[in-house]
Amino acid sequence: MTRPGTGPATGRLYGVGVGPGDPELVTVKAARLIGAADVVAYHSARHGRSIARSIAAPHLREGQIEEPLLYPVTTEATDHPGGYRGALDEFYADCAGRLAEHLDAGRTVVVLSEGDPFFYGSYMHLHKRLAPYYPAEVVPGVTSLSAASAAAGLPLVEGEETLTVLPGTLPGDELAERLRDADAAAVLKLGRTFTKVRRAFEDAGRLADASYVERASTDRQRVAPLAGVDPADVPYMSLALLTSPADRSFTAPAPARPRDAGGVSVVGLGPAGRPWLTPEAQDVLASATDLVGYGPYLDRVPANARQRRHASGNRVEADRARHALRLARDGARVAVVSSGDPGVFAMAAAVLEVAAEDEFADVPVRIVPGLTAAQAVASRVGAPLGHDFCVLSLSDLLKPWDVIARRLTAAAEADLVVALYNPSSSRRRHQLPAARDLLLEHRSPETPVVIGRDVGGEAESVTVTTLGKLDPEQVDMRCLVIVGSSTTRVTGRGAVYTPRRYP
Repeated sequence: MTRPGTGPATGRLYGVGVGPGDPELVTVKAARLIGAADVVAYHSARHGRSIARSIAAPHLREGQIEEPLLYPVTTEATDHPGGYRGALDEFYADCAGRLAEHLDAGRTVVVLSEGDPFFYGSYMHLHKRLAPYYPAEVVPGVTSLSAASAAAGLPLVEGEETLTVLPGTLPGDELAERLRDADAAAVLKLGRTFTKVRRAFEDAGRLADASYVERASTDRQRVAPLAGVDPADVPYMSLALLTSPADRSFTAPAPARPRDAGGVSVVGLGPAGRPWLTPEAQDVLASATDLVGYGPYLDRVPANARQRRHASGNRVEADRARHALRLARDGARVAVVSSGDPGVFAMAAAVLEVAAEDEFADVPVRIVPGLTAAQAVASRVGAPLGHDFCVLSLSDLLKPWDVIARRLTAAAEADLVVALYNPSSSRRRHQLPAARDLLLEHRSPETPVVIGRDVGGEAESVTVTTLGKLDPEQVDMRCLVIVGSSTTRVTGRGAVYTPRRYP
């Protein structure tokens, strides 16, 4: 073939693996490229039936140009002057020339390949001839070897083992020698070579360990011990497997149940949604047998039929902790869920307090941190927590207001940035106005204030205002309020930050 043109009209070549036979094993990328191609080419014997095309058929569309590439010989003799190899070389050169005409015309050409294009695939012979002159891409596919291993339910290799892949066309003595020393092996291209291949397994002393798989992943799939297969029934689309010796010697114990190792993990879910969940927390939630928590927080964890869920109200922390510890004492692996970080105004302290009772002395408790609401709100506006800060809850359900007032006054006098949790609720409306007035005794009315509501959730809103203009009516229980220090600044871009240096 002469060197093809590479002008501006040059098309693109794709070698696309369509897998071993099951159309559902065609990759998403392969299906997209097949459907979009101008030209679809495929190999077949002289009968014209192409396995690759039959696999790809659901993704073909009307109007596509099809290029059947019919082998001049397969297993029979040939009178070509160059023999079998010469006949195929001439065939591949002719096929490459036909596809080059499409590529020169700017057409996208997909060459279908059963299995993977570069795993004993005919496409590779076209790739060698065309890729130097045209943009070419290979899309891998599931190999017959992978499909056969899956069909047999036998791992190919594990650990430090090696896998040997052999064509059945090798001389029998060479096959036997390689099989004798192999950890695991696959012999492809059976059919007329089967008798020789089986004898090689026998000579290598490996016949009893070998399996036979034909037409893997199709509705004509067959799996059998290699020793019992009739040579007369063996098609070309079959292979022999010698799988992992570790798998053959392994005796599986009964599956261990997670309840064998009880304990409690108090898990921080972050402020909202999976993106705020740490990988450690995700792993603990996935491995738990039981999930315990306040109902709305528990609803944030995807349901798993393997797990038991124990939801409760918001004001029964001690009862919830005791229930979790009793489950763990009986062998359950319990995750107690908490919004934000479990150690910040949340369930960690409640669980540890109950766990100190003699009844639970032997129950392990682990705290799994989470992103706090203060961090989440701060991140939305910049770095208001960039210098010393304190965190206070305005809820007086568990501590009296005079304690809250003294702490607010101390924080204001110390010129700390203050993050206010539980700033307001339907029944607690006086705390935030009172806190604002206390802070104004020591802060300028121009002190920046950030109000974050439902940060990370669907109703997220973030407002930057000042202490003098802070309107308590804009704040509810789903909010967190950050009050800056004397050094906190708002930039022209609206970012809020507290410098690391203090004057």
